[in-house]
Amino acid sequence: MDVIDAHQHFWAYRPDHYPWMGPGQDGLRRDHLPEELQMLMAQAGVAGTVAVQARQMEVETEWLLGLARQHRFVRGVVGWFDFTAPDVEARMERLADDPLLVGARELIHDMPDPDYAVSRDHVRGVRAAARYGLTYDLLLKPPHLPAATRLVDLLPDQRFVVDHIAKPPMATGELEPWASGVRELARRPNVWCKLSGLVTEAVKPGESLTVDELYARVEPYLEVCLEAFGAGRLMVGSDWPVCTVVAGYGETMGIARRFVGRFSEDEQRAVLAGNCVAFYGLVDRSEEGTGGTS
Repeated sequence: MDVIDAHQHFWAYRPDHYPWMGPGQDGLRRDHLPEELQMLMAQAGVAGTVAVQARQMEVETEWLLGLARQHRFVRGVVGWFDFTAPDVEARMERLADDPLLVGARELIHDMPDPDYAVSRDHVRGVRAAARYGLTYDLLLKPPHLPAATRLVDLLPDQRFVVDHIAKPPMATGELEPWASGVRELARRPNVWCKLSGLVTEAVKPGESLTVDELYARVEPYLEVCLEAFGAGRLMVGSDWPVCTVVAGYGETMGIARRFVGRFSEDEQRAVLAGNCVAFYGLVDRSEEGTGGTS
């Protein structure tokens, strides 16, 4: 059964470009590039990925598109644009014809204002993304869910996907107010959800858990997502290489696949690959010329 990893990152590490890397993340402070991920994917039975921006720099978007053109397993790119720029629409237009550019994202959960999602510049930028056929990844934590819901209500024709199930406090086992916020957001049919970024939110600082213990922490939150979105609007992702702070690539993907294993065969196909392909409009690159690697 095909698997598409809906959320992973690449970088050629420079300390000044990744200020979000914090204590305990020393293993991330090196290059993480397609050749390494391709080997891990082969071992885990993953056929393709969506590469997502990790820097608030527009050069990031072009760099990821360049990597995608070289490596056919990268099925699409979610890039970054400066939504505060007066010419943000022109910046998007310049790249929007590239079929490998499938979406855009801003680091909402790093903004000091919990209502940033509905700020004037952000709404204008997301509206521009929709105009150019780009989806939008919602990078949230629980306090940002109400504003994200208002954003979706402002743009009912845009396609949104929640990254990392909005990062609930799985390490402490609290469900509320996250669960209520996710259920409310999921009432909007144009919002989907990635079962990604799970392991890093499931551990306390300095804690080491087995895969079974990680799964036990994560499962109640996945149940809420299934109830809220249904199998038709869920997709799986690793958040590689960030996940490696806690667990390896295969173990991380295995946790999501273990949960999905209870679904019907058709539902499994959808959550493991089909929903991601449909949401992002991914193209099958297997028949491309030999200029890139598989």
